[in-house]
Amino acid sequence: MSSKKNIIALRQKKAIVEKGGGDKAIEKQIAMGKMPARVRILALLDEGSFHEYDMFVEHEEKNFGMETKELPGDGVITGTGTIGGAPVCIYAQDFTVMGGSLGLKHARKITKIMDHALKMKIPCIGINDSGGARIQEGIGALAGYGEIFYRNTMASGVIPQLSVILGPCAGGAVYSPALTDFVFVVENISKMFITGPNVIETVLGEKISQEDLGGARVHAEITGNAHFYAASEMECFKQIKTLISLIPHNNQKRAQSIAPKDPKFRKKIENIIPADPKQPYDVREVILALVDESKFFEVQELWASNIVIGFGRMDGETIGFVANQPMYLAGVLDCDASDKAARFIRFCDAFNIPIITLEDMPGYLPGVDQEHAGVIRHGAKMLYAYSEATVPKVTVILRKAYGGGYIAMNSRHLGADFVYAWPSAEIAVMGPEGAANIIFRKEIMEAEDEDAMRQQKVKEYVEKFANPFVAASKGYIDAVIEPDETREMLLHSLSVSRDKDDSRPTKKHGIPPF
Repeated sequence: MSSKKNIIALRQKKAIVEKGGGDKAIEKQIAMGKMPARVRILALLDEGSFHEYDMFVEHEEKNFGMETKELPGDGVITGTGTIGGAPVCIYAQDFTVMGGSLGLKHARKITKIMDHALKMKIPCIGINDSGGARIQEGIGALAGYGEIFYRNTMASGVIPQLSVILGPCAGGAVYSPALTDFVFVVENISKMFITGPNVIETVLGEKISQEDLGGARVHAEITGNAHFYAASEMECFKQIKTLISLIPHNNQKRAQSIAPKDPKFRKKIENIIPADPKQPYDVREVILALVDESKFFEVQELWASNIVIGFGRMDGETIGFVANQPMYLAGVLDCDASDKAARFIRFCDAFNIPIITLEDMPGYLPGVDQEHAGVIRHGAKMLYAYSEATVPKVTVILRKAYGGGYIAMNSRHLGADFVYAWPSAEIAVMGPEGAANIIFRKEIMEAEDEDAMRQQKVKEYVEKFANPFVAASKGYIDAVIEPDETREMLLHSLSVSRDKDDSRPTKKHGIPPF
């Protein structure tokens, strides 16, 4: 009998905790267009897979009236479950419980599940919805944040870390998402900023809304702090499920392979790129013509659009793609594009994902703004990332490959395993017009008709360098291939590189140009 009473008491106690901040607080959460924390977890994970831990943890603060406050679960839900059968650790801050504010015990629940993820070598997903540090706990809250940041860093490159911003995420709290691998945001729900609008107005006199300061679109389009943008929470969860299916559980494994499928893209690959080298095209079409089922999962689609990054499968295996986008700024590299590509390259390298680079770009973006923004340092990040990477690396030069940009886009000189070029490839120090003006300056200036002489010299330069054969003759290009041979050559290159072993000098770590 006593056993039955204990079971009933347990169920009653669990029911109280599961209500979080209570019915009114839950109704308010829903009225804001937000799912309750527990509903979010159940919507993301496979049905029936969630197992909760530390449900009955309570805060221990005795000051500022906290001794009388009961905070179910201390405002955060933690546990394990599966997504598409893959195990994950997960936590979700509960905004209905004291605004999801982070105190020491709240933080300790999070660090405990992070430690579990690291020990078990499985991804860790954090759903952030919090008003920030619990002021009543003072230094304890700050200590909690610090302990989370430390674990984010220790787990970096070991297990995938995903941050899902589904409410406010302000002050020191934003640094945890910044330390993770992928950040997901949702329109009109996600808010991220170091200092909020009120502080900015007080200090600087500038008025701005939370949405304009740190809303989802701001971070997806302007700052680059977010990797995936969704119109709804359910769309966001669908993105997470797709990503989890494409990446490995940890750095000791490969991503799960599936049955190979032919591309469904019907446009002939050789017809994607215009004959006129000045005409733009969408490089995504080239990727769709190469990947299984023509499915490409793009990362940071809305930011630094002059470069495209993301995941696709080839022969059933996950591949990371880095591609210049001629549709935007002619595909040039600039500060943001370099940062975007470099970070993605390092993720792929850390988690054993081969990298295919599709190159068509006239170089780095010139201009005072870029120079003063530190394009030297930012551009060097790509050089570092490609040089450092030991996973299979294959490059296809589609069209333009000029100057330092040619080197940066996974050239032979940075350790590419295979470099192919289409017959349309142009590999040179700079574009024909600029090169002719420098090389033949004297002849042009002394000619009776300078314009005619300039055009003649440009034509000479084009005939000599607007093709891949000079580079091929020096062994910098492994093969000049027809466009419709590209998928076959890539599949072969990836197959023979599967057990690649690329030893490097022993060191504690390198010093990248952050």
